[in-house]
Amino acid sequence: MSEFWLISAPGDKENLQALERMNTVTSKSNLSYNTKFAIPDFKVGTLDSLVGLSDELGKLDNFAESLIKRMAQSVAEVMEDAKGKVQENLLANGGLKEKLKCLKIDLTSFVTHFEWDMAKYPAKQPLVTVVDTLTKQLTQIETDLKSRTATYNTLKTNLENLEKKSMGNLFTRTLSDIVNKDDFVLDSEYLITLLVIVPKPSYTQWQKTYESLSDMVVPRSTKLIAEDNEGGLFTVTLFRRVIDDFKAKAKENKFMVREFYFDEKEMNREREEMTRLLSDKKQQYQTSCVALKKGSSTYPDHVVKVTPLGNPDRPTAGQTDRERESEGEGEGPLLRWLKVNFSEAFIAWVHVKALRVFVESVLRYGLPVNFHAVLLQPHKKSSTKRLRQVLNSTFKHLDEVAAASILDASVEIPGLQFNHQDYFPYVYFHIDLGLLD
Repeated sequence: MSEFWLISAPGDKENLQALERMNTVTSKSNLSYNTKFAIPDFKVGTLDSLVGLSDELGKLDNFAESLIKRMAQSVAEVMEDAKGKVQENLLANGGLKEKLKCLKIDLTSFVTHFEWDMAKYPAKQPLVTVVDTLTKQLTQIETDLKSRTATYNTLKTNLENLEKKSMGNLFTRTLSDIVNKDDFVLDSEYLITLLVIVPKPSYTQWQKTYESLSDMVVPRSTKLIAEDNEGGLFTVTLFRRVIDDFKAKAKENKFMVREFYFDEKEMNREREEMTRLLSDKKQQYQTSCVALKKGSSTYPDHVVKVTPLGNPDRPTAGQTDRERESEGEGEGPLLRWLKVNFSEAFIAWVHVKALRVFVESVLRYGLPVNFHAVLLQPHKKSSTKRLRQVLNSTFKHLDEVAAASILDASVEIPGLQFNHQDYFPYVYFHIDLGLLD
């Protein structure tokens, strides 16, 4: 599953034993894979400031999750010709130890092997400063995302509008890719070539009657130059002075004259515009032949490993160096930017989750700071209900009122600002990596 539960419990002896019981039960019942989730000690500040940060972090959490989902969707849109490759381009590169930064780290490995980035978000700084750094980083990424996707969407819309012109019927579609100079009498003071749409069942009638629809029609001047499911596009040459009369008689016979003036420069401009837009769109994503190929590595093979709490033999997701793809080669600027900044935003989001656990744990369990955080990955969707029951039973001593409210929805929890269905005796936060669902 791509779902994780991030929980914490006090670090005293009684609750450490409760954590061990939880690990034992969840392991034997195959309910979840459990991993320690390391969170550094931060400068706590005042409880009032923590209450304010709790609310701010909740909003930042929602903002960050929305942002990475939008970025994941943007990657899918840009890679429309290779949708099967989208997930492998949603990575958390550079988020682990320095010696592992050469790897492409999948999202699950990053979450289960999370380490606080001390260089980017120093734990010695006040919590409010750390939160402000994360907020500014994510806000800047969103601003850039809006600008870049707006440019791409404009390009895509212009291209779609041009493509629609070439996909209509003979009455509406562009003719720049159908007609050519040799189909027309040009630069004549007296003669003009018209384009007439004739229904398929009326082809024979047209050939027999077009010369007599009006005076001064050039004999044997008609030619079929294109057709669709409904009819054909014929040329006919006549004297300019009888245009109106010919159009009227043609209409009476259900032959429709298509208003068209052959302008070679305009048609060339339209073709060039289509070619340019196709090229510009393609340049935003060019990975299918180069960046997705596997290449040799100059690094020795090694794999990101996670030692799960209570499940030491659990295999983990990760990639060897020999499975790395050519980094950035052949990628268009938008896809390259999305991949780099998705990684940055995702890493920041998981740091926000860690901060929420810290702040809520201090507010819930008090000072001095002493708690343990654990990451649980439910084994399957059907096991989540049983897993929740195990957690609630194991930690119900932490908050008897909350435990009672889980069993009886009519029980009110004093001071609770949100639906108590999301409130448990232990600190709990949800991480969902199904970003494309």
